[in-house]
Amino acid sequence: MTCARVEWDNRVPRTRFDELIALAEEHDGLLTAKQARDAGIADSVLARLTQRGRLERAARGVYRIPHFPSSRFSQYREAVLWAKADDGPQNAALSHATALAAYGISAASPASVHITVPRNARLRRVRPKWVEVHHANLQADEVTLHEGLPLTTVGRTVQDVLTSTGQVGVVRQAISDARREGYINSTEAQRLTRRVNGYVRSLETDTQQQDSGNR
Repeated sequence: MTCARVEWDNRVPRTRFDELIALAEEHDGLLTAKQARDAGIADSVLARLTQRGRLERAARGVYRIPHFPSSRFSQYREAVLWAKADDGPQNAALSHATALAAYGISAASPASVHITVPRNARLRRVRPKWVEVHHANLQADEVTLHEGLPLTTVGRTVQDVLTSTGQVGVVRQAISDARREGYINSTEAQRLTRRVNGYVRSLETDTQQQDSGNR
């Protein structure tokens, strides 16, 4: 007896919820209302599915499919979708200590998710308490994709962490780890190390000048 091969019948119509699952698969079960509208799914459908418990509202304009398998990047994806929702800036990028954590370089483990948006961006929605927003006009070569997430490059991340926190030890470790993991080459590692050394020397000079002024 020959066994027939079972295949998905494309003639079987998909429900709206099936379409939402397809949209959310690349984002750990998350999607935006805009993504749904672009796929021809009205806001009223999202509202109805939310009332029935088929969807959860993660933030304004962002929805989550309950019980969808999550990953270590899920909260990062949610932050990016939150920033881009409702016609928000499309060139937002995870940055600062969050970028370090996403790369897996240094021991950075920030309590908040750091994200950078353009200086003139206006996020007209309630900011989740766990999101910290920075404003800067990132250049195209300062942003890269990692695990499908927009991140500031290692070089830009080192600059941001150094100037915003002054954590020289964390930055030095990040450079070392990034070189070992192949995110940067030896030339870039040397350039970044010189930048850190210059930052340390400037701090020492400022301290010496202050001490002289206090005498």
